[in-house]
Amino acid sequence: MCDYSLEMFQSRPARRGEEYISNKFPSGTVGFVARGDQSVAICMACDMELQLSGISSFIQEHADVSDRELTTFTQVDGPFHRDAVRFSNGRVITLQALGPGVVARVCDTQIERPLTLPTSETAEKEEALV
Repeated sequence: MCDYSLEMFQSRPARRGEEYISNKFPSGTVGFVARGDQSVAICMACDMELQLSGISSFIQEHADVSDRELTTFTQVDGPFHRDAVRFSNGRVITLQALGPGVVARVCDTQIERPLTLPTSETAEKEEALV
């Protein structure tokens, strides 16, 4: 998806295996571009897995993540800046908050995650969050 505020720019879909960089467009919206071509917005599909690197120290501290993280592209509710990433710890950060200069590599294949069955303790914690 591409934020509505990027509709005035040329765009194309992301391709598996390619690498992009977050960029601040003239409209002020942060989105992904291919290196060397800041005029074309790269639109990610929801649930696309991205390997991010170059995450700012502020975001690392705020989201309790490292400089390099596996994320899932998603969208959040709201009228502006809905494009976001979900970290493996569950934290969601909009691309606007992520800022420019973060490298995103689209994963070639869906990464298989081990199946973990919830214990009664984790089920109670999840119920408390709802």
